[in-house]
Amino acid sequence: MRKRWRLGQINDALVGKLAGELDILPLTARLLVNRGIEDAGAASGFLTPSLKDLHDPFLFKDMEKAAQRVCRAVMEREKIAVYGDYDVDGATSAAVAYLFFKEIGVDVICYIPDRALEGYGVNAKALDGLKERGASLVITVDCGSSDYEAIGHANALGLDVIVTDHHEMPLLKPPALAILNPKQEGCGFPFKGLAGVGVAFNLLMAVRAVLRLKGWFKGEAPNLRKLLDLVAIGTVADMVPLQDENRIFVSYGLKELNGLPRPGLLAMLEAARIKSGEASAETIGFQIAPRLNAAGRLKQAKAAFDLLVTDDALIAAGLAAELNRENALRQRLEDEILNDALGMIAPDASDRGIVLAAHVWHPGVIGIVASRIVERFGKPAVMIAIDGDVGKGSARGTRKFNILEGLRTCSALLERFGGHKAAAGLTVSGSNIESFRQEFIAYCNGVLSDDDLVPEMRLDAYVELGDIDMRVAGELGSLAPFGQANKEPLLVLANARIVQTEVFGVAKKHLRLKLDHNGSSGDGVGFGLAGLHPMKGDGFAVAFSPFIDTWQGAKKIKLRIKDVQKDREP
Repeated sequence: MRKRWRLGQINDALVGKLAGELDILPLTARLLVNRGIEDAGAASGFLTPSLKDLHDPFLFKDMEKAAQRVCRAVMEREKIAVYGDYDVDGATSAAVAYLFFKEIGVDVICYIPDRALEGYGVNAKALDGLKERGASLVITVDCGSSDYEAIGHANALGLDVIVTDHHEMPLLKPPALAILNPKQEGCGFPFKGLAGVGVAFNLLMAVRAVLRLKGWFKGEAPNLRKLLDLVAIGTVADMVPLQDENRIFVSYGLKELNGLPRPGLLAMLEAARIKSGEASAETIGFQIAPRLNAAGRLKQAKAAFDLLVTDDALIAAGLAAELNRENALRQRLEDEILNDALGMIAPDASDRGIVLAAHVWHPGVIGIVASRIVERFGKPAVMIAIDGDVGKGSARGTRKFNILEGLRTCSALLERFGGHKAAAGLTVSGSNIESFRQEFIAYCNGVLSDDDLVPEMRLDAYVELGDIDMRVAGELGSLAPFGQANKEPLLVLANARIVQTEVFGVAKKHLRLKLDHNGSSGDGVGFGLAGLHPMKGDGFAVAFSPFIDTWQGAKKIKLRIKDVQKDREP
């Protein structure tokens, strides 16, 4: 599908002022302005993130109450249960809390539900088990905001519950002792884009502060910085905006990950063939997170949690190998389900939404496939795996479509649903699937136009290939880590000549490209762009991100190709 390219209007005077004040290239200044950073102070903070710029965790609504309750549990030697989730954000959240409590001598246990048997969120049976194991305080991480009945059950058992979460709040809040969620009404925490692991980390900062005031620590208080590798992984994996606190967490977390990684992450880096010191937000998103997610998608997320918390290198190696195998199986299942799904979609379908359901699909993989359907067709997509008379679905939205709002309009037909603007999950009775499909698609047809379905690429600037040197690549790299709300810089060459293209990779999905542009030559690689092959000749516009490739000690600038279009003028 041809993408719509958009180049924002730029205030040249503002770009020049910022470049002069910071002694940076005008191109770098333009990229900062493109990201809404328009003064030297904000730009300096963006380019050099600092832990000193983290917000006061006590700005969270209920934080004082939560921190005091946790500290009482610590000082009175209560058993604390951490209730997690089966995705990467949930597993890292649980690991961060577990490791902190273990370090300060707390009797702590962790529970992560089974995706297939229990589904998302807190459930009564699990709470019964935690009570039987002696827990008196339950801290949820990356879940709990929608679990009114289950938390009411916890209260009846005599369990205190503290919810730490970042999902959208329902109208009816659960009856927890405290709720830490930046999205709840009345919460004064200024940054609303935290992942679940970021919320959990803020609780730990507050608990440490209160324990320090109470004189609990006999020596040095725990150094929370060493947990930021896990915070970074959970933050990147959950695709929250890499702004504000998230940018600080990921920047410092990558330093920890590229320093002396904990045994589990070292084993994972080796399994993913990521060289020492080369972990990035991109490698987290495309190599580490899928492997950690694989266990929760196909079996149990406990393996991922165990990998993150173990201090035994031998155990870590075995768990990393297991996750590698599960990830390979996940990839095969994903391809099979995608092929099934594509066969169910009419090539000339005019509906502006897609709902597909089948009995043979694995519920742990359909979310990934839904994302790929959205990428291919530009339409909101819902994939439903049917087991007996129950359908478990994963839904993905688009740039112009809030998927959570779309599900809300069909809520009378759903057993439950929840999530974000871009991604959500649902449970639906088998007898209601067809009615849901019709109602959801009717809503999509009513609120979306054909123009809304055209995917967009936001361009930063048109450039000359000959101007892309080591200084440019270095300054652009200073904008990292890249991710949601801080995309990798996207530059464009106008009227380039493509000399040669070839496909590569085991599955022949990727593209190599040689090009000339106004007397300068360059090499590029486009992952997943093999469908553009073959291309040759003049008059091509090439959208790309530059990167520095190191081979046998020699450095060379290459182009990471994002899109190529014919006959497009700047």
